[in-house]
Amino acid sequence: MSTHAYPSAAVQDALPLPVPETEEVPAVEFAAPAPGPVRYTLEPSPVGELLLTGDGAALTGLYMRPEKGWAPPPPDWRRDDALFAETRRQLAAYFAGELREFSLPLAPSGTPFQLRVWRALTTIPYGRTTSYGEIATRLGRPTASRAVGMANGRNPISIIVPCHRVIGANGSLTGYGGGLPRKERLLRLERSRHDAASGTVGR
Repeated sequence: MSTHAYPSAAVQDALPLPVPETEEVPAVEFAAPAPGPVRYTLEPSPVGELLLTGDGAALTGLYMRPEKGWAPPPPDWRRDDALFAETRRQLAAYFAGELREFSLPLAPSGTPFQLRVWRALTTIPYGRTTSYGEIATRLGRPTASRAVGMANGRNPISIIVPCHRVIGANGSLTGYGGGLPRKERLLRLERSRHDAASGTVGR
């Protein structure tokens, strides 16, 4: 995921298990970003302040606060807290462990390949992980693990398009734009809720 100031090796032993093919969820269909000024808001969360951006109809970005803080927004951006009320509600439910799948209109900007990778990310079930190589194979590009990793790192809608659920082939967390502690925290949150719901806690 990306953590631009404004958009323009731990092992997996205690973290989610690899994704069985049968547990995939349907891919989210993305809209094309609408023209017009960027609308935004700032939202506190358990992983730090989040920057939400939208085009008035769909969410176009969800970024985690960088260590150095946010840069001033571009002059043509408009703050619109009310526009993101439903996004805030769903994020709060997610962090409370009450929501597994988001239902929000999404309109990320990217190349055709990036959009394919980001759509593939939305098929990774809550509480599970997959690898860059598995996504590349699923896309019919089995030798494109590196390209998948680069596209994953440019995902503009973190958490909701769950790039944090992608790990290395050896089970290591690998990189994460928001920092590995945040990635591990998200995965542990999901794993604990997944295990509680499936009755596997302590097994």
